Amino acid sequence: MVNAYTDILSGASLGVSLVQTAYDRAVEFALRAQPMFRAVADKRPVQQAMPGSSVVFQLYADLPTATTALTENVDPDSVAVPSTSSVTVTLAEYGNATLTTRKLRLFSLSDVDPAIADIVAFNMADSLDSIFLTELRGGTNVVREIAGTLTVGGATVSVTATDKLASKHVRYAVARLRSNKVVPRKGTLYWCSLHPEVSHDLRAESGAGGWRVPHEYQSGTEIWAGEIGTYEGAFFIESPRNYSATDGASSAKVHRTLFAGQQALAEAIAEEPHTVIGPVVDKLMRFRPLGWYGVLGTKRYREAALYRVETSTTIPT
Repeated sequence: MVNAYTDILSGASLGVSLVQTAYDRAVEFALRAQPMFRAVADKRPVQQAMPGSSVVFQLYADLPTATTALTENVDPDSVAVPSTSSVTVTLAEYGNATLTTRKLRLFSLSDVDPAIADIVAFNMADSLDSIFLTELRGGTNVVREIAGTLTVGGATVSVTATDKLASKHVRYAVARLRSNKVVPRKGTLYWCSLHPEVSHDLRAESGAGGWRVPHEYQSGTEIWAGEIGTYEGAFFIESPRNYSATDGASSAKVHRTLFAGQQALAEAIAEEPHTVIGPVVDKLMRFRPLGWYGVLGTKRYREAALYRVETSTTIPT
């Protein structure tokens, strides 16, 4: 007589009805990088005259130097104070929204309400960071490594796959910022944000001019998230948020490394971005809205306080 097994293989067996796929009710969030670029916007309105769709910042210009000696009995001619220059920050509405159903909340194996609240809050920070980064990386002061040579200006499409970030680029950017009389962001140090792949190349640089082990911090000054140390007059922040694209020579991946001092970026705010719990207005009260909303704008304030270095990386795409 052939044995009949009570198993999970045959359609008529008890195991087919009772053995089911199990799920972990704790659902993990996607991998996230910490937002950081909005923190660069340290210039804000001080005495805004009134609400408006844009905010105009003005900067005084200094008088030309007076280096000619005065004549004792001659009254010198007066000179006109130069007109101001201006930077306009245009405000815009930003936001995003979700609409969950009662059926989802009733049937879901995981508690979706707190998860959606977390996702919406991160989307707000993530979206704002992208807006501020887009403005930052559009600066006019650019240096590129092109065919092994530090090149002021040039074209992104000329950066080759072997043109990596080196100490010479750091020294150049810091020297230009100091020459422009830009105020450092922390003590005597300028801010630098770079992609981890670019950081890998810089720290792997050999020779006397290569990356040296930075001194450990001895003071109580603020340390940015992702900060890896100080070097050649800058403190370095690693972030995968730094912009890159395959727009170099032969579609080489080109990274944008940013250097900044104080007042490189300005922001104006009509309504600080915040989460919004919308009203339930449908007839059966089944649809619950949750989102975020804000009204603000950003603009590069002092171009002299911002430099961008474009290089590739030795890490394959």
